[in-house]
Amino acid sequence: MQGADKGQSTPLNGEDLRIGIVQARFNAAITQKLADSCIDELGKLSVPAKHIVHVTVPGALEVPIALQAMAESDDFDALVALGCIIRGETYHFELVANESGAAVTRVSLDSQLPIANAILTVENEDQAWARAEEKGRDAARVAVEMANLLEDLS
Repeated sequence: MQGADKGQSTPLNGEDLRIGIVQARFNAAITQKLADSCIDELGKLSVPAKHIVHVTVPGALEVPIALQAMAESDDFDALVALGCIIRGETYHFELVANESGAAVTRVSLDSQLPIANAILTVENEDQAWARAEEKGRDAARVAVEMANLLEDLS
């Protein structure tokens, strides 16, 4: 962009934003930690609690269809995908990680709605716990920043 200050980021002010969160219930304790930290951070960024819609789905493969329904509603400025995929002994990890990630991206691009993807893909539960709180907070910041940026660009 001509004349843009490349070093300045979009302000993290969520007071006028409506945010949708889709949380996978598989690995529920970890995904609840993601959700709790995300919702807490959205509050710190001035997103009104009444403007946050939080739904749950069975697992990471179901997250994109719920995101798509939310995107099609035109009720949201940004969405957040929360989940946790832990590597097991089979190829299923790769399938779920790859397909859920690609589908989240597709929904975002097709709808032109920012989606903060905080679906953890980790080797073990310890790695998931080590990342859950910060990744939830980060997803909130990404959602707010990208919603504001897209508003500025339109």
